Amino acid sequence: MAKSVIIHIPHASTLIPAPERAKLLISEDDLRDELLRMTDRYTEQLFDVGGKAASRLIFPVSRLVCDPERFADDADEPMAAKGMGAIYTRTSDGRPLRSSLDAEERQRLLERYYRPHHERLEQLVGEALEAAGHILIIDAHSFPSSPLPCDQHQSPNRPDICIGTDTFHTPERLQQTAVAAFSNLGWRVELNRPYAGSIVPSSFLQKDARVYSIMVEVNRSLYMDEDTGERSAKFGEVRRKVQSALRVVIDGFSQATT
Repeated sequence: MAKSVIIHIPHASTLIPAPERAKLLISEDDLRDELLRMTDRYTEQLFDVGGKAASRLIFPVSRLVCDPERFADDADEPMAAKGMGAIYTRTSDGRPLRSSLDAEERQRLLERYYRPHHERLEQLVGEALEAAGHILIIDAHSFPSSPLPCDQHQSPNRPDICIGTDTFHTPERLQQTAVAAFSNLGWRVELNRPYAGSIVPSSFLQKDARVYSIMVEVNRSLYMDEDTGERSAKFGEVRRKVQSALRVVIDGFSQATT
């Protein structure tokens, strides 16, 4: 049965298949550091609200192989100017990541990783619309407590929780519910800082108001040691709080659409 909520988890994986690793220039030590900076570790655990409440779609490989949150066409993707479009050519601090990326290799990576993921997301959205007439996508992320060199927002003093919105797909009521759900747990919440927006499949983007979307980003300092990547002693508490807030958001969406 199609569910009316999808939790999208694009950046949790550290997996880099051996054939793809062979095409990366950086050393093992540098790769370990880059994965530490760029991976939204443990988001598949933080955002687990149970199969009855929501479907989940987790991208299976590292974003260093392919990033499903970027637009496929570099002309549409602002981060492509920094070598971080759908296929990264630069590290987070601007060093070369790949030995080369011609059109054929780029197409191969998109066909192997990017397009199947987006086809599955579109399928889940379409099934939900057919079954329930509406769908909520929760775009699940974490972020470092200090800005990365590649980040567009370099201001310090980052919030505990960032809520990302879309002017078309995030109604005011949904936005307010999400902010209140996390604020009521004692966290400092900001909208669209340090990251903005929320994913919507391209065939529905800015076209179908039945598709709701909101991004939730958790500051990594709340639940992990950012220097080692290990979960902190507060991980269990933070996970319970995140899941509690997500249920409030999901319940609010369900009430608003019935």
